[in-house]
Amino acid sequence: MIATTHTATNSLAAPRPLVRFRGVGKTYDGVTQIVDDLDLDIFEGEFLTLLGPSGSGKTTTLMMLAGFESPTSGEIWLGDALINAMPPHKRNIGVVFQNYALFPHMSVAQNVAYPLTVRRMPADEKAAAVKRALEMVRMAEFAGRAPARLSGGQQQRVALARALVFNPKLVLMDEPLGALDKRLREHMQIELKELHRELGITFVYVTHDQSEALTMSDRVAVFDSGRIQQLDRVDSLYERPDNGIVANFVGDNNVFTGKVVRLDGDYCEIDLPGGERLRGRSSGSLKLDDAAQGCARPERISVLAMAHEDHFENLLRVRASDAIYFGDHMRLRFKLDGHAPFFVKVALDDPVITSFAPGSDMLLGFSAEHFRIFP
Repeated sequence: MIATTHTATNSLAAPRPLVRFRGVGKTYDGVTQIVDDLDLDIFEGEFLTLLGPSGSGKTTTLMMLAGFESPTSGEIWLGDALINAMPPHKRNIGVVFQNYALFPHMSVAQNVAYPLTVRRMPADEKAAAVKRALEMVRMAEFAGRAPARLSGGQQQRVALARALVFNPKLVLMDEPLGALDKRLREHMQIELKELHRELGITFVYVTHDQSEALTMSDRVAVFDSGRIQQLDRVDSLYERPDNGIVANFVGDNNVFTGKVVRLDGDYCEIDLPGGERLRGRSSGSLKLDDAAQGCARPERISVLAMAHEDHFENLLRVRASDAIYFGDHMRLRFKLDGHAPFFVKVALDDPVITSFAPGSDMLLGFSAEHFRIFP
């Protein structure tokens, strides 16, 4: 079973789970588990992102919650209702897909009104609800326009208005920004987060884009092989990953492989193939002589003058490789015998850039606190 955590709130009362997955599994062939024994609580009013690579189980989890897929085992609860067999239109859940799924023969207003039409809402109430939903996403002036005459960002807003128009308990979004260009995608991330804050509705968002997850979410569930590898706040997920899968999927990482040679409470030490020894926080499941990988974020590594050797617990003498300009920072690449090239992020005005010369020997340092060691 997967242990869950939740974001602390200002209220003295614990947040109430709106959705509960209990032992949920999904298989199509009776052998391969697409989702494997999933336990997950989703709390009222939170923005939860399901993050993972293709085939990790995140989208299948969302589709089971929406009602478009049925679990093979386990239970899914929405509030006090068991919804395993409940049809999608009775779940009071809004859904936004990557392709928006707008009806081309309907106007913007008719598209947004569609969920109310199938619910047989009176015409005057429906018109008022559509107007409110379009104003919410700043699309009221486009009510009479056809979807084909809208930009990708505008179509995304219409799809969101349609998901919100019937006041759902929950809004599910499956890669809704995937078809947009980078600049518009980043703008829409901010808009979605602001809208979530204004409405207070529970959002569940699926993506394989780690920057989207870190930018928008209260909590992130990292999926791999049908299981949640870690469920946590974004800062904890980035700074304190539970395992190598999470460390390598969320954010940039430098990985050093070696063998465990010392255990020391929450810390351990590994020897690298070239004889270097590094100390870091242990995952807790490591034993002496285990093969291990240590992970260090590139912004946590410092390029040092040789006189500063005593300032860091971990030191590496490396060979400078090349410098790459990234607009807001530089990435300095280094080589270490027995390892793939790795890099350090530095600010554009960092004086170390002027002394960086490909082929020269340099010294790097980083703390044990910012070095995580996993099996």
